[in-house]
Amino acid sequence: MPANLDTDLLRAFVAVADSASFTRAGERLGRTQAAVSQQVRRLEDTVGKRVFERDTHGVRMTRDGEVLLAYARRMLTLNDEVLALMHRSPTVASVRIGTPDDYATMLLPEILARFNAAYPDVMVEVVCDNSPDLVAEIEKGRYDLALITRKAGETGGELVRQEPVSWVAPPLDPASPLPGGYRPVESLDPLPLALFPKGCVVRDIAVAALDGMGRDWRVAFTSKSVVAVHGAVMGGLGVTAMEACTVPPSLRRIGVAEGFPDLPDVDIALHRARGTAPKPVRLLADAIHDLVGRQLLGRRKPPPASQVSAKEAAQ
Repeated sequence: MPANLDTDLLRAFVAVADSASFTRAGERLGRTQAAVSQQVRRLEDTVGKRVFERDTHGVRMTRDGEVLLAYARRMLTLNDEVLALMHRSPTVASVRIGTPDDYATMLLPEILARFNAAYPDVMVEVVCDNSPDLVAEIEKGRYDLALITRKAGETGGELVRQEPVSWVAPPLDPASPLPGGYRPVESLDPLPLALFPKGCVVRDIAVAALDGMGRDWRVAFTSKSVVAVHGAVMGGLGVTAMEACTVPPSLRRIGVAEGFPDLPDVDIALHRARGTAPKPVRLLADAIHDLVGRQLLGRRKPPPASQVSAKEAAQ
């Protein structure tokens, strides 16, 4: 059987090579000069070669020692990497969070970036779907968390914050007139809409408001992707309604002045799977409450705990 190189001997050898002194190497390693000298002799016995020449002028590395030094550094680096990897904190397979696509695109990136910086060993999986579907799925235990939209005042989950809803139209562009003269898309009849699919809370609010004022409308574009809806509005396919925090600066907010009804606020709420959540899930939930509720884009804070119903607090 071939002999094995002891990493403690290699570490002593590298320390002597770097400091050109057994005494200084001992100070670096927390050992006596005699102990380091003995380790180097044991290494020389193992490899069958002299690695240092010792004389009154000091310590010089032999040619064999120079060859060994390059390998010793690589072996120690690999040894230290393996130990660091094995000693890291356990990695959670994933924290699975469901959320609509607009929140995944516009709200979660900064939250997840900060969370990853603080807890790099926790992996987060994000799945996008309509809010009602996510609530049904988390009740079945298919997600750890769900950040969803609900109508203002509804119960279920934890209120993170209230959010205004805006009508959104493309930028005005009189330089590119439509046939028959330029008409802003919001003035067309019936009104073309770019919407999320059926089941979207904001979609239901918007079409109910239009029906309530007797405004004719048609669905001109639909997609689960907020980027696609943004692009459709930007391209003049229609107007849309969305949470204020998900409106990009490139689009134009419209309202009563353009003949559109005010829209009620919605709640951004967080649902948790039933049972005791693992610590990483609790940490991510706390980060969402902190950044969405109080720091990120926040205009309205959720009510104090004393104003939250007992039924809602128990969810």
